[in-house]
Amino acid sequence: MKIVSFKICPFVQRVTAILQAKGVDYDIEYIDLSNKPQWFLDISPNGQVPILVTDDDSILFESDAIVEYLDEVAGTPISSENPVKKAQDRAWSYLASKNYLVQCSAQRSPDAKTLEERATKLSKAFGKIEARLGEGQYADGDRIGMIDIAWLPLLHRASIVERQSGYDFLGDFPKVKRWQQNLLATGIPEKSVSEDFKDRFNAFYLAESTYLGQLAKDKQDLACDGSPECRPEDMACCA
Repeated sequence: MKIVSFKICPFVQRVTAILQAKGVDYDIEYIDLSNKPQWFLDISPNGQVPILVTDDDSILFESDAIVEYLDEVAGTPISSENPVKKAQDRAWSYLASKNYLVQCSAQRSPDAKTLEERATKLSKAFGKIEARLGEGQYADGDRIGMIDIAWLPLLHRASIVERQSGYDFLGDFPKVKRWQQNLLATGIPEKSVSEDFKDRFNAFYLAESTYLGQLAKDKQDLACDGSPECRPEDMACCA
């Protein structure tokens, strides 16, 4: 199978994360969202990534549909067999994915006031999952499930932002913080992105044009003024 991707897209990371969690091999091809190739437009009904090309050349789009398909056909399922629990997990996963672009927007904030306003929206989601989490390593105890995979891109990006800039999206949420550290310890976040992910992430979200980039520069002179891979409008091309 092959995934068509954009290197810093959180929706794509959700797909690659479930494959990494299951130990399933896959190919990946990266495209430039500001110059989408015609072959991609021909197979992507909404012009967005990720796209999954199955082994029999069927085309799947929309990350929600792709991760459910992969859980059914690739390796041992990690979703619940109980219909009610499965639906509940799907709802909690949706709460994560609908905040991917909220986090992207917050990370691109040009000043402290804008970051505070946008981070407040993201905090509402973190507050809800904080109340949902128990005492186990992951969302449902000591076994990684679909909720963990859905929230992983948010938690991974929050960890990079904190390490580089000192700003912590999770500072008020101790259970989410512990959960984040447990997921990072699996190695799945690092394995589910490209080798140059951090450089590209920094160039876009920690550039000097962003408030987080200014914090990073003040903290350890890490703000990047190089050319990022994408433009702000490109983030609408992930789903």
